[in-house]
Amino acid sequence: MPVQFQIVLFAVIAAFVLFQLYNVLGKKVGRQPEDDVRAQPVPAAPPPGAQPATPVDSHTLAAIQGLKARDPAFDPHRFLEGARTAHDTIVQAYAAGDREALKPLLAPPVMESFEAGMKSRETRGEAERVEFVHPPRADLELATVDGERAVARVRFLAELRSVFGGEGHEERIEERRTAEIWTFQRPLGANDPNWVLARVEPATA
Repeated sequence: MPVQFQIVLFAVIAAFVLFQLYNVLGKKVGRQPEDDVRAQPVPAAPPPGAQPATPVDSHTLAAIQGLKARDPAFDPHRFLEGARTAHDTIVQAYAAGDREALKPLLAPPVMESFEAGMKSRETRGEAERVEFVHPPRADLELATVDGERAVARVRFLAELRSVFGGEGHEERIEERRTAEIWTFQRPLGANDPNWVLARVEPATA
C-alpha cells in the first residue's frame, strides 16, 4: 500500500474517532452536580403554628427530670422565655412602685417584702427608674416537685442602670451587676399555668 494512501486512510480514521469523541464528550454523561441538587427532596413545609424543636442539653435534662416525672409537658425553653419576661417586668415594676403589675407575679411573702421596700423609698421621696444595659442571662438550675407544687430555680445575671431622682433629690445614676437565684412555683394540675416568684436570694456570678 502506498505511503500516501496510508496517511490519508489514517487521517480519515482519526477524524472519525474525533467526531465520535465529540459526540460523546459534548453531552452530559453520568451523574452531574446539578442532578444531585434536583434529586434532593424538598423539605415539607411545617404545619401552621408549629415551632422548631430546640434540643435539650444533658445538664438541663438532669435539672428538670424531677418535674418531668410529674409533668411530662413541661418545656424548659418555653419556661425560660416566660421567666426572662417575668424577671424584666418585676425588676422594672419594683423600681417604679407599680403594685398592680407586681401582684399577679409574686407570691404573698415576696409581695410583702417588695411592698416594704417600695414604701421605704416613697417615704424618702425618692423615685427610681431601671434600665437593662444588656439582656439578662437566665440559666435553669432546677425544676422539681415539692408536694403538689412545681418548683423551678433560675439563676439571673444582669447588668442594670438605675436612675434615681424625685422631688428634693439630685438625680444620680448607678450601674451595677446582680447575680440572683429566683425560685418560681405553681400548683400542679391547676387551670392557671402561670408561675409566681416565691423567693429571691443572692447567687455567685
